[in-house]
Amino acid sequence: MLPAVAVAVAVAVAVAVAVAVALPAAPALRHRLLRSALLRTAGWSRRRLELRGSEVRRSQERRLRRLLPPGTARGSDAFRERYPLGQSCPDEVLGGQVSPLRPWTLLRSCWGTDPPLQGSLLYLDILRTTFPQALAPRGTALLSWAPACPRAPAGWPLPTLYCTPAEASALPSRAAALRVQLLFALRTRALRVLEAGLASELQDALLALRTGWHGLAQDLALGRVSPQPGLPEDARGRLQALLAPDATRAAEIRAECARGFEGIVQRLWPQLEVVVVGTAYGAEQLYCDALCQADCKGLPFYCPFYQTAGALLGVNLWPQEPAPRFLLCPDWAFCEFLPCPAEEEPRTVLLDELWEGREYGLVLTARPGEYRCCTGEVLRVTGFHKQCPVVELVRRESQALSVRGESIPEDRFCRSLCRAVGMWPGARLVDYVCVESALLGASSGACAPHYEVFVELRGLRDLSEGQRYKLDQCLQEDFPIYKSFRFKGSIGPLRLHMVGAGAFAQLRDTLGSAVPMPRVLREERLLQLIQNTVIS
Repeated sequence: MLPAVAVAVAVAVAVAVAVAVALPAAPALRHRLLRSALLRTAGWSRRRLELRGSEVRRSQERRLRRLLPPGTARGSDAFRERYPLGQSCPDEVLGGQVSPLRPWTLLRSCWGTDPPLQGSLLYLDILRTTFPQALAPRGTALLSWAPACPRAPAGWPLPTLYCTPAEASALPSRAAALRVQLLFALRTRALRVLEAGLASELQDALLALRTGWHGLAQDLALGRVSPQPGLPEDARGRLQALLAPDATRAAEIRAECARGFEGIVQRLWPQLEVVVVGTAYGAEQLYCDALCQADCKGLPFYCPFYQTAGALLGVNLWPQEPAPRFLLCPDWAFCEFLPCPAEEEPRTVLLDELWEGREYGLVLTARPGEYRCCTGEVLRVTGFHKQCPVVELVRRESQALSVRGESIPEDRFCRSLCRAVGMWPGARLVDYVCVESALLGASSGACAPHYEVFVELRGLRDLSEGQRYKLDQCLQEDFPIYKSFRFKGSIGPLRLHMVGAGAFAQLRDTLGSAVPMPRVLREERLLQLIQNTVIS
């Protein structure tokens, strides 16, 4: 019954898509037809997800068979015996390229498995259900930079959603890309959705608004894109041709920015329903918390997907909850899990063998030839949707601090740092990064191995020696093994540095790709950059 219904739905949808594609001169009608077609397919995808949620082991075994070479012994037990555990996943930018949407693509989606398409269809369905006006034409602004490998926005099957030109995300300079996208977003007063690839991209775009709103308003009034570093002249000409002078909107932006920046996003776009962020967990959570308290005050944040190592693994079905949780979809990848803390003889458990409340290291098989890759990410099971586990990201093991084997996880270090900053009257943590002293080489002196921490703060101009010591004290209180090494002199005192405003935006520009913010620097060039911004 269900396959027959799927085929009937797919044929009707494919016809609607074909008609929509053939109507380039009628953008409003094209948007309505394409949206209707995609939402019909999205409804089918949601029903299939619910069905697969009742047969997790069967869905996982089916996915594994698709990933293995023909003739390979079938079954997860034989797979785990044949392929060793331990290789790391290849580094890849989040998101990735997608193929153009064609009628045949939608036909296949009703009985095949294409995680990027299935994820985006579910996203469109969730938005339509929770935020009724979110799928308005040209009602979404995108703030995202990916010059080498363009990332697909969350709603990529429906490109008429976006008011920002696709070319802007591929500019060679991150700062230039975010400023141009912000300019096009400001032009559109009737925005319904503000979307960013990373929470840090949204923060840096709004920092550009804080520091450059006079110039942005002037550009809108004149209908121009101002020259800037990293913006090629030919690209600037093409982008400027898409603008028209709008003195009224420019005056409105000047008036709102002059009032201050608390709640500025809601005031600039009064019809905005939701802020969508591709990655709003882990290292990016710090930026989400800051935005919710200031620039984006009063707006819900929605992180639709869980993805790692270039693979889409889960979807967030609960857009109005403040903390993102992700349903791991059994059709999208074959997943294994290592219980934490690690056992002497590690043995993975499967998707249907997890326990609520426990933490697991993720082992991933998402592409043919890349088997049992350790992602280095630790997940906590917060519950279940039918048989599918619902998880949250806890930490990245690659971002743990260790100079004597003590291993301080990034999530717990961040809590200790926030506790220390809370003891400094008037201070608010904007950003931070850590360095293990081995990276400093001879410049660290003859002292014992130690950590160096670089912070950007608001509300403080300088740090006293007492304030600097507070962080080391908090770490000793929170980590007995660190306290033991400090007492023995095996680990030296932590060194805390304060950097100037915008230092971390500059650091992210230098990273060269759109990845979540690293919390432990491993490259000398990045260390030198952040050292050059120290003010205290």
